Amino acid sequence: MASSPSNNRSETEKPWYAAYPEAVTVPDPISRQELLQWFREGKTAGRDFVLVDLRRTDHEGGTIAGSMNLPAQSLYPSIPTLYNLLAATNVPSIIWYCGSSRGRGTRAAGWFADYIKQQNDPTLKSLVLEGGIKGWTAAGEEYTALMDGYEESYWKA
Repeated sequence: MASSPSNNRSETEKPWYAAYPEAVTVPDPISRQELLQWFREGKTAGRDFVLVDLRRTDHEGGTIAGSMNLPAQSLYPSIPTLYNLLAATNVPSIIWYCGSSRGRGTRAAGWFADYIKQQNDPTLKSLVLEGGIKGWTAAGEEYTALMDGYEESYWKA
């Protein structure tokens, strides 16, 4: 008896990001301490930098204040439009993060850094938040105080 295609799906199905080219550029990291310092200096998300939460769950448990939600799975085709918007506003940095920033965050930051290089734009930086949102929330109250919709029970579970 032949196995059904659905039984073999997990063995043959490629991850969502396999449909897109691998990033060439290794994105620069930004530590949570440096981002915290930006907030303390009065820098504002959306004006002085852009924060992108790549999680699919639309800010579940809270997100860093001022972040926009662009799920990683739908990001790649939107990179040129996002670049044009940022270039028009002269925002110097875009910071990407996901749960840990070791998969989606690094991949998105790399893709965007590749696009910036293709545009020969030395004014915009694509950064990845080290440790992602999990590292941010684990760092304590001075970090979670800078979150929109923070739900402590979500992160303690």
